[in-house]
Amino acid sequence: MHVLILTEGSSQIGFGHITRCTSLYQAFELFGAEPFMVVKGDKSARTVLEGLSYEILDWQKGWKAFRESLKDFELVVVDSYLAPKELYEDIANLKPTLFIDDYNRLEYPKGVVLNGSVYAPELAYPRKKELIYLLGGKYIPLRRAFWSCPTLRIRKRLRRLLITFGGDDARNMTPKVISFLRKNFPSLEIFVVVGGGFKNREEILTLRDQKVKVFERLSAEDMKALMLSVEVCISAGGQTSYELARLGVPAILVAVAENQLLNCEGWHKVGFARYAGWWEDKELFERLGKYLQEFINYQERLRASRIGKSLVDGKGALRVVKFVLMAFRKGLSYPSL
Repeated sequence: MHVLILTEGSSQIGFGHITRCTSLYQAFELFGAEPFMVVKGDKSARTVLEGLSYEILDWQKGWKAFRESLKDFELVVVDSYLAPKELYEDIANLKPTLFIDDYNRLEYPKGVVLNGSVYAPELAYPRKKELIYLLGGKYIPLRRAFWSCPTLRIRKRLRRLLITFGGDDARNMTPKVISFLRKNFPSLEIFVVVGGGFKNREEILTLRDQKVKVFERLSAEDMKALMLSVEVCISAGGQTSYELARLGVPAILVAVAENQLLNCEGWHKVGFARYAGWWEDKELFERLGKYLQEFINYQERLRASRIGKSLVDGKGALRVVKFVLMAFRKGLSYPSL
């Protein structure tokens, strides 16, 4: 089966869509399908597409011309915040379709809607004939490196902390957080991840010292190993939060995009992470310090770790792909929610 994955990602909007689509791409391969990804974005997206079959193309703007290529695929996956409803309807009328959603963005046409977010079951999705919903953390698609993971040992002392703000850090949060930690928590060893789209790379490199180490061009396996080596992570509130939950690494989240707000609030509510606030909040660093003080307590980190691992087991991409392949191959009906 040939599978077309349509998504978007760039240095301006980040790479979260590409990351989770990569998870599905890898799962489709495991089940014997042949996926191909088309990304609306810029050349910076290539940094997170290595090893995949893909094309950088504005498939939305050039839809009329691109539409003809759908004949070569049996199944389509769409993950977009930008594509209009009419385009979704056109795709669904042409091919069986899996739609990836985060916040009930629109009323989807026939097919399968995937929202693996921790808050997804609470959203008021409309009941609709010929539409299936896959909702909640058991369906969150994570990269292959996170399908099988060692058991994290929660260490008594908080000594190492990870900072990661995705592939681009468009809000320039990384140097601000480093400076805050150096001043207020000088004993901590700080590991910093710099993504391929970082425009502030040089500024971050000037902050390196014996306590601040910078890591670049990390594979998913490298990222997993780095996460497992720390006690706490300060992160943006996107896809990385689910990888942290999978491993059981307690997190303090900063929302750097509006689509991360529900995610951050959801993780705070269930107790896995602490939500420090929107990136522009005046009290952001005050809360960041407060929550880091809380995580100095071993029992608080142990509790958060257990909650995260109980909600995300890393098998979401496999569950989703197995379901849609069976459904579309056997022509199963679409029961209402």
